[in-house]
Amino acid sequence: MKLEQSELSPLFLNTNIPDIFFTEYLPEANGDFLKVYLYILFLSKYDKDIKVNDLCKKLGLSLPTIQNAIKYWEDQGVLTKKNTGFVFNNLQEIELNHLYKPRVALSAEQLKQSAESQRRAKTIEYINNKFFSGLMPTSWYPEIELWFKKYEFDDEVMIALFEYCFDKSALHKAYIQVVADAWNKDKIKTYNDLEHYFQKKETVTKIANMIIKKLSLNRQLSQYEFDYVEKWVVDFSFSFEIIEIALKKTTSKVNPSFEYIDKLLSDWHDRGLKTQEQVQKFLSDMKQKNKDIKELEKKTNYQKYEQRSYNNLNDLYANKK
Repeated sequence: MKLEQSELSPLFLNTNIPDIFFTEYLPEANGDFLKVYLYILFLSKYDKDIKVNDLCKKLGLSLPTIQNAIKYWEDQGVLTKKNTGFVFNNLQEIELNHLYKPRVALSAEQLKQSAESQRRAKTIEYINNKFFSGLMPTSWYPEIELWFKKYEFDDEVMIALFEYCFDKSALHKAYIQVVADAWNKDKIKTYNDLEHYFQKKETVTKIANMIIKKLSLNRQLSQYEFDYVEKWVVDFSFSFEIIEIALKKTTSKVNPSFEYIDKLLSDWHDRGLKTQEQVQKFLSDMKQKNKDIKELEKKTNYQKYEQRSYNNLNDLYANKK
């Protein structure tokens, strides 16, 4: 005896999505990929043969977008390709495996019950409650442990890292990794290091804005121009007063470039000039030396042998202001 239920209309059916999808997969997927996922999940209940071209028409997406979306969900482990098509994997089972594996890997350290591991656990739980409302995806736990080991951040720096990315509305692993790499490049380990880093950035930004104003630029600096400013302020330890002297040398230039300003400041740095007074004296001496050479040329048949060694400097300091 075969018993059957009448086939229900989609009006009375539901498509179930586990909560783990919203915490683990949704935040980092783009809109078109989500659109594809939700629609093919809906269609999967009916065991139908779905053609990619039909998906393009139904969803209003290009063929490459559909293909990239399917490839993305494959890479995420959500879909598995079979001979006849694709099967949706059990997301809860995947996360259970993720949760189990890191615990096995960390079990030897956890057995030590050191003060450091206990403090770190409290820090991670604090991050979970403050930035994820207690719903941080399970895969983030071993990731944060890895960042602790890789960057050697103290607990306050790790919390500050999440707070910085949270304030930027970019609480994603990829963005956090980029910021962490930048902080690590600046040798940030402790909170004092971080405070010094932010003070340095604030000073550079302040001077960059002053340069924009002095040069009457109706735009923000490009990343390359900003890097120049950071070089002058951080690497050379030049004050704005010294930088402004170089800015004034651009007044005879039709299109003053940061490369020209950098050549001036690099020359001063290489000469060991550290104060505004030292720079002004050097420029005054340069001006007098050029004047003396010109007077010598007028009085004699001077072949400009000595002058050749100053050709580059003359070009650099052509502006007499």
